[in-house]
Amino acid sequence: MADNPTTLYVNGTWRASADGATFDVLNPATGEVLAQVASATPADGMAALDAADNAAREWAETPARERAHYLWRAFDAVTARAEEFARCMTLEMGKPLDQARAEVTYGAEFLRWFAEEAAHVHGECYHTPEGALQVMTLKRPVGPCLFITPWNFPLAMATRKIAPALAAGCTCVLKPSEDTPLTALLFAQVLDEVGLPAGVVNVVPTADTPPMTGPMIADPRLRKISFTGSTAVGRALLKEAAENVLRTSMELGGLAPFIVFDDADLDAAVDAAVATKMRNMGEACNASSRFYVHNSVREEFTTRVSEALGAMRVGDGMSDGTEVGPIVSAKQRDHVVDLVNRSVAAGGRLVCGGHPCEGPGFFYPPTVVADLAPDNPLLHEEVFGPVAPICGFDTEEEALALANATEFGLAGYVHTRDVARIMRLAQRLEVGMIGVNSATISNAAAPFGGVKASGLGREGGLDGIEEFLETIYVGMPR
Repeated sequence: MADNPTTLYVNGTWRASADGATFDVLNPATGEVLAQVASATPADGMAALDAADNAAREWAETPARERAHYLWRAFDAVTARAEEFARCMTLEMGKPLDQARAEVTYGAEFLRWFAEEAAHVHGECYHTPEGALQVMTLKRPVGPCLFITPWNFPLAMATRKIAPALAAGCTCVLKPSEDTPLTALLFAQVLDEVGLPAGVVNVVPTADTPPMTGPMIADPRLRKISFTGSTAVGRALLKEAAENVLRTSMELGGLAPFIVFDDADLDAAVDAAVATKMRNMGEACNASSRFYVHNSVREEFTTRVSEALGAMRVGDGMSDGTEVGPIVSAKQRDHVVDLVNRSVAAGGRLVCGGHPCEGPGFFYPPTVVADLAPDNPLLHEEVFGPVAPICGFDTEEEALALANATEFGLAGYVHTRDVARIMRLAQRLEVGMIGVNSATISNAAAPFGGVKASGLGREGGLDGIEEFLETIYVGMPR
């Protein structure tokens, strides 16, 4: 990590924080200090906003093809340095190295997708129905943006926000998670090296987020916030954003149901269950969080999933053969421990796992809890860890009622061979994304986002760039 940037990136310059403060970034596999990173102050945040605002007009007026070229160069640079990015993510976040490599591919794809979309932004021209007016609509960038990203996908969450913003003509300030700032700073280094103009992207990690971001959010020059993280923090940010009526994109908590019907291909369902639960050690907002399995196949499904999870190798993500890395922090590991303990105390039956691994590091084994009552806390609180609660159902209506009995509505997964049932569930499952007979739904070309308390707006796909554009209507007499 010796060559990884550890200072703030503001207005195209690497600099210490205003007061010289730093914070420790830990390796979750060992608990040891990996690096010390500059901790931005409120003054640093405002300096970053100054830079973004000063660069905003020129960047908005930069031809779309030229903006796209910067994204193409960034895509090439990230791809060329894929192993460096992967190792950085594994060291600071814990995911197995093969999964980190997959994230580099996924994260880089947002740069490519929005490089291709930059030149396709356009309005319309038409006559009103009564024929009196000619309508012209224009698209223009919303203006300077603040991005607050989480620790679980430190590259992809940055590119998923920055790429469409740059394509649309917006400048930005990125505040990465204090648990995983090194990947974001490495990405800033790439943007600097490909020649992105100063001030277009600024990166300000900090150990104390609200005091640093608060003045920016209160400043009328900021025009948008995009946040990925917990629903509680999202609600607080929405309250702050309301004062200046800021555009907001919120990708918040998830509690994804995974529904297996009696006609499902059980082999495929088991494989998908393991994949959607254990990717990133379960630390993903769209991870399967509640397994509802038809009672006729529930016992077999539970046995097979438990055997598969119990056989997974837990260890340092940098080690060959590791399938389950550490939880990102002691705090998050303790949350998983507490929620599983409360679930068992409420009547859940522990099938495998359930006890934290001995140190060093913040490890927790793959865990299955069965026979949960509908009010069990594990069915209503996001565990964000390698824990699979499994419940039974008898009818489609019962499965729907159980799946929708939550404030969250990000993703859901359905396994059935019945096409008519798939279409019914697509209309009635209260989620923003549905995976059918599949373990994977995330893709740069698809709109990612939820309903209810899981957020507002979409990232990726054709919708992704619209989040950074205003529609301006010009009416002229015919």
